[in-house]
Amino acid sequence: MTYSFEHIPRIAYFSMEIALRSDIPTYAGGLGVLAGDTLRAAADLSLPMVGVTLVSRLGYFRQTIDAEGRQVEEPEAWEPTGCAQPLDARVCVPIEGRRVWVGGWLFVLRSALEGTTPVILLDTDLPENAAADREITSSLYGGDDEYRLKQEIVLGIGGARMLHALGIDVLEYHMNEGHSALLVLELLRRHAYPENELQAGEPRYDIPRVREICNFTTHTPVQAGHDQFEYALVERVLGAFIEPTVLRQLGGPDRFNLTRLALNSSEHVNGVAKRHAETSRAMFPGYRVSAITNGVHGETWTSPPFAALYDEQLAGWRNEPALLVRADCVLRDEAVWRAHEQAKAALRERVRAACGIELDPARATLGFARRMTSYKRADLLFSDLTRLRSIARKMSFQVVLSGKAHPRDKQGKLLIELLHAHARELSGDIQIVYIPNYDMNLAALLVAGVDIWLNTPQPPLEASGTSGMKAAFNGVPSLSVLDGWWVEGCIEGVTGWAIGDGEDSGPTQRDAESLYTKLEQQVLPLYYSDRTRFIHMMKATIAKNAFYFNAHRMMQRYAVDVYVK
Repeated sequence: MTYSFEHIPRIAYFSMEIALRSDIPTYAGGLGVLAGDTLRAAADLSLPMVGVTLVSRLGYFRQTIDAEGRQVEEPEAWEPTGCAQPLDARVCVPIEGRRVWVGGWLFVLRSALEGTTPVILLDTDLPENAAADREITSSLYGGDDEYRLKQEIVLGIGGARMLHALGIDVLEYHMNEGHSALLVLELLRRHAYPENELQAGEPRYDIPRVREICNFTTHTPVQAGHDQFEYALVERVLGAFIEPTVLRQLGGPDRFNLTRLALNSSEHVNGVAKRHAETSRAMFPGYRVSAITNGVHGETWTSPPFAALYDEQLAGWRNEPALLVRADCVLRDEAVWRAHEQAKAALRERVRAACGIELDPARATLGFARRMTSYKRADLLFSDLTRLRSIARKMSFQVVLSGKAHPRDKQGKLLIELLHAHARELSGDIQIVYIPNYDMNLAALLVAGVDIWLNTPQPPLEASGTSGMKAAFNGVPSLSVLDGWWVEGCIEGVTGWAIGDGEDSGPTQRDAESLYTKLEQQVLPLYYSDRTRFIHMMKATIAKNAFYFNAHRMMQRYAVDVYVK
């Protein structure tokens, strides 16, 4: 079978997770959502890319919350036959001395602007494979180190082989985080020197040639977040795929670090915000790490009321989000507020349906939703319940929360329980709602339907963060710690407010005090006492942040700085 995308040379974009649609659970959080936005923007801009990921038939997990606020995880199985086309090609990868066969599915991301981006979903659930091997591509981020290594063999080596089997001419390989870095080993084998061309003492592999065609985006500003494996495990699972000396040369002397492999094998390396690039250079001295700040796909994350308003007043914004720079000049105050009220009504309906709780449409609403893990500090708002009550009694507000904790993240799960305990304790003073099973659809409702977007990570652990960018497309200002993208996006009192001074590892108590002071003295008084100025801030948020922190600008940077050589 021939496929419509075979004849065009392409950039191959590898990511362990890609958010294709809200109801297709091939994503866990921000990394996958960014990958989806990247490929959607590529389709809009007609950039020739192809995505490669795992089919993840059991998804990440479906989250429910019990009466005590404990997270309960259930499989979120899906069937690709309903939305993807099976590929005829089969490739095999070496795992524990046997051949594991890898098939695939073709999903096509279609732009409203008529562009397309093909995405290949790798699948080992084939009758040719043993039962255990059929499960390799089942669970996103599931299992132990051995299971994860097998998944990364399928993604990196299997993905590179699948592109070759399909006859796709790959111009560049782009690794979105280190999970796919094993593709480098496949490329090294493909670019090995013939024995008769080798001189005594020369390396067998053309590492400079592989570096020319590989690029790496890192997202993790802490060492513990990078995939690392004991060499004994790698040698047992991967076998003699490539010489141990080469593995240690590229992956590190003590443990096989996939981030090191990607760093050592990529011509271009970038972080996802200016500050994150600085942090990465400090983590990995000796490597050149540039910055391409993330952006979000405007059409995906703009609520229907605001999209209709932009279509009317800023025609062409979907393909040229930079047109939103005029928002503060051309959008009428009453039209902006009407669109915002409609977005709030949609969120209230979702809360009513999911939680049986009625939010007050007139009350200021704070939103916080992201992966529930310790460094995100979802509990910063609740550091001093007495102070929080005091603020709420002067100027009432309500809080909407959502987010999943990784099934093995005990602290993240305890954080969810703690948030529910705080909600019970503050009942009667502050309405706090926790919506279960955070996904793309819920995220879109939240970033548009709240009045202030809250983000409270521990600096410098937020690589970028994109939820505040999504809020900006809906005119929602941020109240955020100065970390990640917000260092670049914050114009105090114009696009939102800064919490703290952004110093690394600053005391939580100091950031909490800053949060309470801003909330009590600036945010809530502005919302309740000067609606006209609050709407002007909404328009400035669109004009100064949505116009810039979008995936089209991001992809144009990648095209010019990375792909075109």
